[in-house]
Amino acid sequence: MSEDQSAMRPVPTMRDIAAAAGVSQSTVSRVLSGAPTAVPIAPETRQRVLRTARELGYRPNPLARGLRGASTNLIGAVVRDFSDPFFAGAIEALVTESMAHGYNVVLGHAPGRLGDAALSLTTVLETRHTDAVVLLGDMQEHPQLLVDLRNSIVPVVALWPGTSPREFPTVDADDRAGIQAGLSHLVSLGHQRIAFVNAELPGEYRAREEAYLDFMRERFGAVPPGYAERSPSTLAGGDAALRRLMDRPDPPTAVAASTDVVAVGVLHAAHSVGVRVPDRLSVVGFDDILIAAHTVPALTTVRMPISEIVGYAVTQAVGLAREPADAQRRPTLEIFTPDLIVRDSTAPPAPR
Repeated sequence: MSEDQSAMRPVPTMRDIAAAAGVSQSTVSRVLSGAPTAVPIAPETRQRVLRTARELGYRPNPLARGLRGASTNLIGAVVRDFSDPFFAGAIEALVTESMAHGYNVVLGHAPGRLGDAALSLTTVLETRHTDAVVLLGDMQEHPQLLVDLRNSIVPVVALWPGTSPREFPTVDADDRAGIQAGLSHLVSLGHQRIAFVNAELPGEYRAREEAYLDFMRERFGAVPPGYAERSPSTLAGGDAALRRLMDRPDPPTAVAASTDVVAVGVLHAAHSVGVRVPDRLSVVGFDDILIAAHTVPALTTVRMPISEIVGYAVTQAVGLAREPADAQRRPTLEIFTPDLIVRDSTAPPAPR
């Protein structure tokens, strides 16, 4: 059969499967939905229906299933920023984990400051189209979205919510512990003049910067003036911040960054101005995005446990989706601790 003929072939329905398998349409529906039945279906009948469905090329319509109140086996995911390499890794983990639970993922973008009209609510969040919703990132810039979700019967799980209020079951990382691990590593190498570049994130999320300030005050009594830099969460932002730091009369011997994206910008600037890493400057990032292991030199960083966080969130979302629609859902918080990954961008400070 040609591709054109195949494309023109009618889409098989449950009625077609029932006729081919010699059973009732209600039996086909019960077998394909996987729903428990008061009257058991014989194993050989179940296998015959499934085999016939495969042979006919039957594909269930998840939206139609949703209209009937059945599970659509879809998880809606709203992502704060598709362009951020961190969220790219999180999306990949979300798709992998969801498929392991028998679910597919429908993605929606929450672009910064473009308004809730930019969200495809009808295809991602509408209660009949998804069994659960996962939020990736701080959504405070989209208050109407949060209102819609708050009033929805669909369960919602929030990941890395930043400064957003904890009104849904939430999974996050211990950012303070991660920053402390990176800074403790630098101190163990002998560094004292440690600067910090904080990527500006939605909601003015500065937990990692505050962890740096507290660490330096507790360990050294004060933060050297001008050592706490802020920058856009971009490569260029990290590049510009490092240039400002190295122009100081007392430049740092080490720089910690609140994200790997900023840290890679720091590495680029160091190379551009002739500051060898790690001979003259040690650099530590945060997140362990894919590129971190392939920079030159390879970036020492704090690894965000993305797979563990996403795996826990998907398991929670699926579990909540199987509860009765009127079940009471209380906000919860599960925290995972990041790990330090030591690579080639850190070393003892050069003798003065």
